[in-house]
Order: sequence, then C-alpha cells, then structure tokens
Amino acid sequence: MSTLKTYQVYPRIPTRLEFLETLARNMWWCWRLDAIELFRRVDPRLWERSGRNPIVFATMLEQDRFERGAGDEGFLAHLDRVQKKFEEEIKTSIDYSQTSYGWDGKVAYFSMEFGIHESLPFFSGGLGVLAGDHLKAASDLKIPMVAVGLLYREGYFHQHLDHEGWQQEEYPETDIFHLPVNRAKDPSGNEMVVTVNGPEGLIHAQVWVVKVGRIPLYLLDTNMAENPPQIRDITARLYAGESSTRLAQEVLLGIGGMKLLEQLNIYPTVCHMNEGHCAFVCIERMAQVMKTCGVDLKTAMEIVPRTMVFTTHTPVAAGHDEFPAEMARPYLEAYGKMLDTPVETILSWGQPGKKFDPQGKISMFVLALTFSQFCNGVSRLHGQVARQMWHHVWPDRPVQEVPISHVTNGIHIPSWISIENHMLFERYLGPDWYITNAQSDLSDRIDQIYNEELWRAREMSRSRLVRTCRTMMVRQQSRRNAPKAMIEEAESVLDPEILTIGFARRFAAYKRAYLLFMDPERLEKLINSKNRPVQFVFAGKAHPKDNEGKDLIRQVVQFSRRKGMRGKIVFLEDYDISIARQLVQGVDIWLNTPRRPLEACGTSGMKAAVNGVLNLSILDGWWDEGYCDKCGWAIGNGEQYQDNTYQDEVEARALYNILENDVIPTFYDRREGDTPDRWVEMMKASMKLVLKNFCAHAMIKQYESNYYLPAVENYNRLTSQGAEYASRLVAQRRRIQNEWSGIRVKPPESDISIPCRVGDTIRVTTEVHLAGLRPEEVEVELYYGPLKTVEELKDARIAKMQMSEDMGEGNFLYECRIPCEHAGRFGFTARVIPTGDDYLKHTPGFLTWA
Repeated sequence: MSTLKTYQVYPRIPTRLEFLETLARNMWWCWRLDAIELFRRVDPRLWERSGRNPIVFATMLEQDRFERGAGDEGFLAHLDRVQKKFEEEIKTSIDYSQTSYGWDGKVAYFSMEFGIHESLPFFSGGLGVLAGDHLKAASDLKIPMVAVGLLYREGYFHQHLDHEGWQQEEYPETDIFHLPVNRAKDPSGNEMVVTVNGPEGLIHAQVWVVKVGRIPLYLLDTNMAENPPQIRDITARLYAGESSTRLAQEVLLGIGGMKLLEQLNIYPTVCHMNEGHCAFVCIERMAQVMKTCGVDLKTAMEIVPRTMVFTTHTPVAAGHDEFPAEMARPYLEAYGKMLDTPVETILSWGQPGKKFDPQGKISMFVLALTFSQFCNGVSRLHGQVARQMWHHVWPDRPVQEVPISHVTNGIHIPSWISIENHMLFERYLGPDWYITNAQSDLSDRIDQIYNEELWRAREMSRSRLVRTCRTMMVRQQSRRNAPKAMIEEAESVLDPEILTIGFARRFAAYKRAYLLFMDPERLEKLINSKNRPVQFVFAGKAHPKDNEGKDLIRQVVQFSRRKGMRGKIVFLEDYDISIARQLVQGVDIWLNTPRRPLEACGTSGMKAAVNGVLNLSILDGWWDEGYCDKCGWAIGNGEQYQDNTYQDEVEARALYNILENDVIPTFYDRREGDTPDRWVEMMKASMKLVLKNFCAHAMIKQYESNYYLPAVENYNRLTSQGAEYASRLVAQRRRIQNEWSGIRVKPPESDISIPCRVGDTIRVTTEVHLAGLRPEEVEVELYYGPLKTVEELKDARIAKMQMSEDMGEGNFLYECRIPCEHAGRFGFTARVIPTGDDYLKHTPGFLTWA
C-alpha cells in the first residue's frame, strides 16, 4: 500500500485539564515527584504500561476518563498545585540584564546524546545521562542556556539475550508522535531546516525542540524526503559503527548546531562542548564571529577560544574520535574561503603539532582543545589522568601545569531519589530541599531521621526492586519461549529480606564484571550462607561490536544458571534509565570494579549513595575523592599495576575479604532489634556525602563560577568597541611569536654559601636575554620545591622574579627571595612566559626554561 497516508489522533482534553497537555510536553514533569504522581494517580498500571510516557499514556486512556478527571475535586486540587509550581519555576520571567550574563547572554551546550528520561530515547549511557542532569540543574538554577543535539529515530539499541546469554541487538524506530517534540520555528514562524556541506552533496536536517524545564533542547534530524536514503540514515542510530556516518553526525552536530542557533538569532556568548564529538562547533563559530564582529581570522582566533568550554569524559586516548584528514576535507572545503585560509590549515587545527599531515588523522579532542581556554575532566583523578595523557601537547610544561582542570560530575538528585527518601527529605530537610541541598546545615539534618524510619524506607525500596526483577525475569523467559517451570521459577527470584548487591554499567573489559566470579567456590558460599545470604542483580549493555563485553554478559548469565545459584543472581535485559533508577534505589550495595584509572567518574555510584546505598568500589573516578570509611568500602588503596593478571587476583581477594569480614557482618548485625544501626549510620553518611559534594546544582555553580562567567566577561571585552582589545591581542601574539625564539635564560644563582636552616631566606638571581621583547611583556618565574628525583620537583611552587637591572642589549637581571620553610632537599630553576591571560600563557611553545 504505497499510497497509505498516516495521521495521529490525540485525546480531546477538557478545558479544566488543559494544563496536562502543557505539562506532558515539558520534561520538567520527570523530575518533580508531585507531577509524576499526578499522571500516575489516573491509572497506575496503565502508566507503567505506557513506559511512563505522558503522551502515550494519554492515547491509551478512554475519553471518558478525562471527563471524570475534570469533575474529580481531589485530582483538580493536585493539578492546581502542580500548575502553580510549574509556573513559579518555568514561566516566571528573568531579567538577565541584571545578571552577569547580560540581556542577550547565552550558554550553548552541545552533546551527542541527552539522557533526560527513558521515554526520550536519545542516549546510550553515562555521557548522555550527565548531559540530561546538566540541563535539569541549569533549568532549576535559571541559567540562560540553550542545548543542541541530534534526534535518532532508532536511538541506541534494545538488548535481548538468547538462550545462551549472548546479547542480541534490536533497533526499533521511535514513533515521533509519541515524543514531546515540536518542529522548531525561526523568528519569522517558518519551520527550520539546516543545511551543511557533505562529500556527496548537501545534507538537510529538520529541527525539533524539546522543552527541558526552562531550557530548549534543539535536535537535528536528517530523516527528510529532500535527502537521499544514505543521508537520511545519518541520524538513524546513536554512535553509528561506520566512521563515515559518525563523522557526518559530528559535523551535523557541530557545524549544523551553530547554524541552527544562527537561524534563531542566537549568537552564544559561551559554547560548552560535552566531549570531543562536538568539536566542529569551533569551525562554524569562527566563521560566525568573523561575520558578526567584522573581524579577520586571526582576531576571531583570539575571541573564540576564550569563550569555549570543553569537557572531556574519556580517560583513554584510543577512546577519542579520529578521522582521516581526507575524509574530513569535503565538509570543510567551503570554510577555506569563509575563513580566508587554506583548508589544510583548518585540518591542521585537529592535528598535534598544528602542522598539516595529509596522511594523518583529525583528532576531535585536539580540535576542541585547540579552541578552548576552559578544559576539564570530570573528577579529580580524571583531571590528573587527562593532564598526563595530553602532556605531549605542552611538552615543555610540568604535567601538573597542563591546562586541563576538573569539575567533578554531579547528579540531579530529584531525578534519582526514591519516593520514600523524597518524602523523608521533605519532612526533615524542607519542601525545597532539591534546590538548597548543597547547604551543609541542611544536609546535616539527615542525622535527625530516625534509624527505624530510614531502614523501613530501605526495605520498601528493596522490596519494590525485587518485584520489578520478578516481572522482568518472567517477561525475559517468556520472550525466549522458556518452559512453564522456568517461567514460574522466575516469579520468585530473589528474596526481599536479604543483602542485595547491584552491578549495572556498560559491559566493557576494563569494568571487570568478572572480578566477582574469579573464585566461584568462595562466591557460592557467600550466596548460599544459611544465616547471612547474599544475592546479586546485574544489568548493562555491551557495545554491538565488543564481543569481549558480550562474552562477559554470557558468563554472568551462565553462572546464574548453576545449581544453587538460580534465583539468587539475575541479569536484567535492556538496561536504561528506568532500570537504573530501580537499581540505585533498591539495592543495598553498589559494586564497582573498574581497572584504575579508567573510570572517568562513575555517577551511578552517586545515585546509589544519595539513596542510602553503600558503595563497594575500586578507588577510581568520583570514589577516589568521595570515599571515607563512614560511608562505604574501598577495594585496595588506589594502587595501579603493570601486570593486569596479578592486579585481578589481588583485587578479587580483597573484594571477597571485604564482603566476608565487613559488608555482610555489618548488614546482618541486628543486636538491638530489626535495625542494623551501624549500617544505617553509614547510609546517612553516604546520603550527606552526595547532598553536600556531588549534586548537579553544585556542579553547575562550579561551571558557572570557573568557566561560564569568566567566558562571558571575555566575550564582552573582546567583542566590544569593534573588537579593539582582541585586535591588540593579535598584535601581541604576533610580536611574541616573532621574538620568542631569541629568549635565553641563564641558570639561576643563589647566595647559598653555608647549609641553610629553617627560617632562612635565599636570594636567587638569573640573567635573561629578552631579544626584542620588553620586561613588561614577559614574566620571569622561579620554579622551586622539594626534589622528587634529581631532575624533577615534587609539589613545586612558583615565585615571580622582579627585574632588578637593565644590563643592556636586551639582557636583564631578575631576582627574588624564597623562604626555607621545611628541612629537606630542594631545587630550583627559572623560566620565562608571556605576560597575559591564561590562554596566551598556555600557548604551546611560549615557555623558555633556564
């Protein structure tokens, strides 16, 4: 039936209930419990069957159910309460001219994926969920933000396991009419279409918009009749396997995303790239700045990097996208003319060393790094790893001075908290706890919760998880056409009364799901203990091309089928936000066994912790900075090994020892009744840890103070008065580049003649030849500290040296004094950097040592 026409019929909503339609089309509802309960109270079972999607839910209801709702005074009171809160938080206008952002200031946030809710399937895992939490928190804090991503008709794959436990992938197409998306329109009211150049012609993309509280999320979609089939498929699947499709997606996200904003007359003051996938933003933004500010390329290159934020999530160099230069060339050919520079120069911006190699690859990380003054990892340890990994870009700098800092990820707590804990927080912390939770005095009120109350909440969450697991296991067995006996067995898996340990994450080799199974006999004894039994819930997907990860899943499933293990270890298929929410709320222990330092952050552990779930983890990612013995357990002491096999053996033994000697006895210690008081005290400490230190609101405030507002200030200063200040920076950079190679620094000398004593000061001098530069154009620094090796300092410090004598012919004498504060072996040397802001100072090559 090739002429079949389709149309969508929505229910007719009574006037008194019209707000329900507004609510359903703004994702704000998904993080406000009262709004969720408003939908759920209509028909709880149907709400679950709809996948907790208000739009699908409405189409499943009979029309008379709406009519009855319009006459239900209790329901209407609930509706009015939610509407009032919605209008307070979302509809209240903000005069941004009275803020540091200014009346037209905007932060544009780009990400390849956004995990906002399970009903919006445009995400695969932690990167997307972090992006979703970022938008929610930005909305709560009323940050002037706009977000850009891609609309994937098939999203990320759905996972099913065959009879052997081997992962199968399925890509059902999402019904666009079941999503809270609308066609985006430009200021003239026309439906938007964005066009970018591609190797086979033009790529057209329609634009959809999703409201995430106050934040508009724009999504580009190539599934248009104007495109040939291969172009339509660009946005079919998230993280397409073919590199050509992946490149097209990243070009569309970066270049197309900036063009989209231009059509809306949005010229962001700050662009935030969530991972290197977004790096092509830099190229199009350069062109837009040149056009709107009337400046040349060199001036734009002083403006753009100082207003860009780049967050990296990948602690392995091989995990960053790279594309052959010749594959990228067709997308960038037109920019040669637009930027008035050879396309080879543009391509070189994504290559280390910035010298074009036609046989080389374009690194999305290097491209993003080249144009970002503000670059960060996502935990303290990950920041250290990233600085080490990219030290080669700044080979003259000590590793600790590589300009990659960190902002530890945080979670949007209202999106992940259980209903029982939410009610406790409202009672003890106050009704606005979700906005003010980072206040230390507020989180300390957690201690006021009665142990018995918190433990009952824990038991209810565990019972709900067990019910969910049974329902899912029955569904999984039925899908495989399992015998009736196996289906009946699935109806009674797990025990709601015993210690439940969860392990849920992407199944990749470095996550080491196998660590728990390295001593099967010891594990079986733990599980089958008569007095202190343990049970496990696993979930997670392997990448479709990762057969090693798929085999790890198969091993877990096969072990769960052993005699004596059935019903005590379960694997839940098709891990998504909904399953994650159930797990972080319902288990007692959150197990994490990555190979340090390959876990960038690991926010699932935070989600568990804020629900009173105790972490048992390798000291990696966030747990390396969050761990204390009052709120969980650490496997090892942060060691890193050269021999992976030996590391696995050591840490597997440590895992079993902690389970046997600490975790299990603490859980079952009920000497004063039914409540394990020490365990509950650890639950409270765990909750306070996340409320104070790892919430998304605190994360956003750190981004704002460290990056967004300084970038806004940079933008305003650089673009005002005809970009006069930016032009001065161009001249300064040109002068430094011309003269820098002539700088010479003689080894510094001191007045040390006898052994120093604590309390003494040392006068240090050095002679510097500045070539054609003037003393005010450079900073001469003494770099000193305790010796780590004969060639390296530990915890080095910097003292600014003052020019004390003009020796003529470009030679100057500099001096400073350093205190002897501690006994030990110390060393010092001198160096020269240019005077200016951090971006200029950190330019590779602009540093000369004695």
